Amino acid sequence: MNKFRFTINALAIAVFMFAFASFAQAQATRTWVSGVGDDANPCSRTAPCKTFAGAISKTATGGEIDVLDPGGFGAVTISKSITIDGTTGAGFGSILASGFNGVIVNVTTNPSTSVVILRNLYINGTRNGVSPGPNGIRYLAGNKLIVDHCTIFGFSSNGIDASMTTAGNLEVNDSIFEDNNIGIRVTTTVGTLTTSIDGSRIIGGTTGVDGLTNAKISIANSSVSHNANFGIIAEAGFINVGDSRVNNNGTGVQMQAGAKARIARCIITGNTNALGQPAGAGAGIDTGGNNTIMGNTTDQAPGGNPFPQN
Repeated sequence: MNKFRFTINALAIAVFMFAFASFAQAQATRTWVSGVGDDANPCSRTAPCKTFAGAISKTATGGEIDVLDPGGFGAVTISKSITIDGTTGAGFGSILASGFNGVIVNVTTNPSTSVVILRNLYINGTRNGVSPGPNGIRYLAGNKLIVDHCTIFGFSSNGIDASMTTAGNLEVNDSIFEDNNIGIRVTTTVGTLTTSIDGSRIIGGTTGVDGLTNAKISIANSSVSHNANFGIIAEAGFINVGDSRVNNNGTGVQMQAGAKARIARCIITGNTNALGQPAGAGAGIDTGGNNTIMGNTTDQAPGGNPFPQN
């Protein structure tokens, strides 16, 4: 009897190990999606999947999903380190997110070392449609999110909503945010959410960039324009802006009480108010004395006082 039980147990262990090995083997380092793919496929180059959601379960942690040809590949929730690349040339990676979030990044397993990269994607919230999506990208958990060469358009809440409960890092490179309510909104309840925005265009919303609790945002080589209320607002935390254009907004750069805003080598023109701060907010926005601030309806602080220049 003991020998029989031993044999059964050994067989059960072998079956489990075989199943586990088969599952691990099924997760490829690189997978593919196609507009004519099928999520029942293994997501190989010759047998691609149909959606990002279908491919992500077949992609190993740290792996990459690539787009073979133009198509709409659906919303996706990301819970591990991964790269999703819409590619260039033949590929065109689109997510149509009418009524829901386009991408949710929520890495809770080994979050302190996770890296998620979203590259060459077009994420459309159809804001002018019947049921616009709330957020293009929601960054909820994970060490680092990189958004590179993406276009995020038409969301009723935020192009990127970085709303975390831990420290994190957001990098936005060479991307376009257009016709979203808020282009990029950054906050965390614990630690610091460090954000870098470089070479990007944020246009045509209510607010371009909104820094809230524990946000530390650096904006460089970018254009923030035609936002109805604020181009850039520091409601809390820090916002540094350099070598950028802030044009044709309600208020170009706004600092709320308790926040810090610094700008250098920027062109700020065509706004209703160039710069803004509430009464009693302290020293005000540090302009560094090397910006071009002209052609706004109001080039000075409320009450006609110039902002400090050092």
